[in-house]
Amino acid sequence: MFRLITGIAGPSGFGSASTAEQVTQGIDATNLTVLITGGGSGIGFETARVLALRNAHVIIAARNIEAANEAKRLILKDNKTARLEVLKLDLASLKSVKAFADNFIALNLPLNILINNAGIMFCPYQLSGDGIEMQFATNHLGHFYLTKLLLDKMKETAKSSGIEGRIINLTSVAHLHTYDEGIQFDKINEETSYSDIKAYGQSKLANILHANELSRRLQAEGANITVNSVHPGLITTNLYRHSSIFIRSLKYLTYILWKNVRQGAATTCYVALHPTLKGVSGKYFVDCNEFKPGTFATDKDLAKRLWDFSNKFVDAA
Repeated sequence: MFRLITGIAGPSGFGSASTAEQVTQGIDATNLTVLITGGGSGIGFETARVLALRNAHVIIAARNIEAANEAKRLILKDNKTARLEVLKLDLASLKSVKAFADNFIALNLPLNILINNAGIMFCPYQLSGDGIEMQFATNHLGHFYLTKLLLDKMKETAKSSGIEGRIINLTSVAHLHTYDEGIQFDKINEETSYSDIKAYGQSKLANILHANELSRRLQAEGANITVNSVHPGLITTNLYRHSSIFIRSLKYLTYILWKNVRQGAATTCYVALHPTLKGVSGKYFVDCNEFKPGTFATDKDLAKRLWDFSNKFVDAA
């Protein structure tokens, strides 16, 4: 907490006050292709901007194509040599995820880094078009399916290029505030027990469990790909549009803990590009430093159960 408030750097040399530009200073990503979901706004936009600034080829996957194209225009305005593409992706629709993956693979581009960034927060109860609770569908299941569909491309790229692939799941400290059993496998879509805050925490816990289980599987396979999860911090973005009056009031009372967008994208960019993290996998990062997540997040049995549960959903779809 002291480091968060003061911005004092941790063991990595960076801290809560570090910006995405600072943590990537001097890094040349010319040979890297990066795919980021939700790169059209908020910390996703800043992540895309900075990675493009470091010469990476950035693909922005977004539901709102107009906003994503505007983001592309703004980045190109200040960085005329930026390499940017925009592709349509609705994470709440497994059909859209499949179409996106097919479209991306058809471009015949390499894929070095996958940043599962997009998400929704604290929304009222609703089901996705696939009949899945919306926060779980968007924040976890859509990214789980996307990663599954693009994993062979990442393995192929890592093998042919000799460059380590990296997958980053954006999660949240909110993973600590979930349902009593961690993941409500038998009540994912139950409206009577639905809590917008706990459902968000459940989806963010799922992001960490997914990263950890995928990391274990890739390590066992000997694949040259790392998988880590990141808490970007408390940042004022449009994610809070569904927040209750209590949450909004709490935000003003705790203003000293909040980051700006440039600071909010720092941990993602650090984990995506920094050379000191070569070979580091299955970890959780906060303020550009490794951090210990909650007890549920380190439960290997829970991670395995979530993996099987998620596979059944996407296979059925």
